[in-house]
Amino acid sequence: MSKGLAIMTSGGDSAGMNPAIKCCVEYARKQGYKPYLVYDGLRGLIDDHIFEADRDRCSGILHRGGTVLRSSRSKRFFELQYRQQAYDNLQRRGIGQMIVIGGDGSFSALNQFYTDFGVPFAGIPATIDNDIPGTDYCLGVDTALNMIRQSVDSIRDTATSFSRAFVIEVMGRHCGYLAMVSALSSGAEICLIPELPYDLDSIGARLSEENKNGRTYVLAIVAEGTRMSEHLTRWLTDSLNMDARLTVLGHVQRGGSPTVHDRIMAYKFAVAAVDALQEGKTNAIMTYKDGSFGTIPIDQVAGSRYKIDQDLLKLCAPLAG
Repeated sequence: MSKGLAIMTSGGDSAGMNPAIKCCVEYARKQGYKPYLVYDGLRGLIDDHIFEADRDRCSGILHRGGTVLRSSRSKRFFELQYRQQAYDNLQRRGIGQMIVIGGDGSFSALNQFYTDFGVPFAGIPATIDNDIPGTDYCLGVDTALNMIRQSVDSIRDTATSFSRAFVIEVMGRHCGYLAMVSALSSGAEICLIPELPYDLDSIGARLSEENKNGRTYVLAIVAEGTRMSEHLTRWLTDSLNMDARLTVLGHVQRGGSPTVHDRIMAYKFAVAAVDALQEGKTNAIMTYKDGSFGTIPIDQVAGSRYKIDQDLLKLCAPLAG
């Protein structure tokens, strides 16, 4: 009898989730599992939105952004009675293992589920903030960066046409990874992120000198977590006497067809997750570190803080001062 394996997505959506779902299903089936899909995240686990992963449910999803399984955040999952309900739903189908594609909050929720009922899981990191400890890469990051790049390139066209300053706010509540990589890859003049101190006086002096030498426009990339976007826009107008505009990219960064890189990373993470369960690992989070795939225990993820790439910080420091 084949072993039941449930696959779900949880937390914020990101491109790359659908390729990961598809590969998890196909590879798990080859390894003797009977794969199931959980729709609507933790809420679906409680409300029994669980279906066998037949071919129709996984067909034509590789190129789609977001997650066809949908996602949710469930306060009910924090209550034991609802986790019991979720466990009973799995038991009726003979599901004894799970793969969750999401962030550290999703991993912690499934870790509590394991503590209660002993259902082991493997976690595939998927968040555009790229802020899960222990891994250099999370699914969706490359697609999000390309969505930002496309938007910034378009904004640059109008910035040069009208000699304007543009402030572009990108996602990143606590992590400035998207802002840093976007600033460096787009040639922005300013980058403000939570991890770096900034000095507007120094930025103003630098840009004033550049304006004297022929600069006609300015691009600034700001992480939303700094809460500096509106202030910086006004400051550019007042201090540099430039027509400054603010563009908040918002959820456009989460969408879009997954890039080739995200699709291949999804496949590799998915294979690693199924293999980890096959090997008897419990609560293992898939990682990509220094060019190699591996796993770390959930405790190391939940008990540590993400550290941003120091080389990126050094490269971006001049853009903050």
